[in-house]
Amino acid sequence: MQPQARVNTETGKIQPHADRGDRLFYGYVLAAASFLLQAIGWGAYNSFGVFFNPLMNEYGWSRAGLSGAFSISFFLSGIASILLGRLNDRVGPRLIMTIGGVCLGVGYLLMSRLTSLWQLYLLYCLLVGFGISGVDVVLLSTIARWFVRLRGRISGILKVGTGVGMLIMPLFTNWLITGFGWRMAFVVMGVVVLVLFIGLSQLLVRDPGRRGLRPDGDGRVTAEVDPAGETGFTLGEALGSLQLRLICMAYFLLLVCVFTVLLHIVPHAIDLGIPRSGATQVLATIGGLSIAGRFIMGFVSDRIGNKWTLAICYGFLCASLVWLLSADRLWMLFVFAIIYGFAHGGFFAVMSPLVAEFFGTASHGAIFGIMIFVSSIGGAIGPLLAGYVFDHTGSYHMVFLSLPLISIAGLGATLMLRASQRY
Repeated sequence: MQPQARVNTETGKIQPHADRGDRLFYGYVLAAASFLLQAIGWGAYNSFGVFFNPLMNEYGWSRAGLSGAFSISFFLSGIASILLGRLNDRVGPRLIMTIGGVCLGVGYLLMSRLTSLWQLYLLYCLLVGFGISGVDVVLLSTIARWFVRLRGRISGILKVGTGVGMLIMPLFTNWLITGFGWRMAFVVMGVVVLVLFIGLSQLLVRDPGRRGLRPDGDGRVTAEVDPAGETGFTLGEALGSLQLRLICMAYFLLLVCVFTVLLHIVPHAIDLGIPRSGATQVLATIGGLSIAGRFIMGFVSDRIGNKWTLAICYGFLCASLVWLLSADRLWMLFVFAIIYGFAHGGFFAVMSPLVAEFFGTASHGAIFGIMIFVSSIGGAIGPLLAGYVFDHTGSYHMVFLSLPLISIAGLGATLMLRASQRY
């Protein structure tokens, strides 16, 4: 007997169940759209450090002031991710990402008219911060529902999009600033985000069941999937578990390191006497090597598990941060960028699969949103404190001295993780 067709609740059309004869599993279309959304969203967002020197030169704003805008923006995006994660569990990603794209694009367009620091805080913290908040929690939570057996590698490939964006956007942004000025750079970023974000978001669907499909596209039910529906912890159960606290701690400490580096590595390199083009290439190298880290460690996580993959990435991170302490030449910064970039990519490839592995997918968006919110506090604190320390000491030495110690603490939290006896 053939299975009954199901109604697609997003389109209203009747869709048949999947079988092995399907030419293309729609999950791959969704993954490709999500890949591009990651590249555009995070590529633009992580290029903010390239604007530091032009804005400081024109207005005399301090690094702490500029870092504060990024920190508050990232923190507010973490708060919004809780709401968007729960909303994605209920209504799906299409509307959420469309609204996010409008906020991002309009935010960048309006930033081209900046004349005072409060305007930067208003636009970058509210519009851009809200716009970027769904790019991880919504897209990765959606991928976790479309793939089970292939979850780690598809999540890794999806996060390669962030690495591609980090590789291309800083160089593109620097080219725009050099040739046309920082205002035109913001205009171009705004137009690109508006057009592509809104268009790609229309391809998103919450879960395979809404198209009459099953995860992974082969019709098989693995041990992780309940044929009657999604399984896993409720949000309340997850909040009461030690495992979620450890995961949140590991990523909180990680993002202290990660966003301190991303936001301050370009100004630091320029302080060392390296031309802005070379300093920007260091940031682009981080993005390029993160592509390899996301891709490789996504596959590794499917083989050895997400905990040990996360621990390996922490090992690379510690090594790179120790090297950074003595890196005072361009070639040394490139070595740092290679090691750090690989670790950086791996960290973000396993975020969503780690949550799914420990807590299931029934409330994945909400739980993942909590994790992103807590970690965003670290991502907000790190760059802000780094800018404050530099403004008062004239050096990043104390900042970079603390980062290896923070990464070791994060590794300890990772190693303490134990698989749940319930799920």
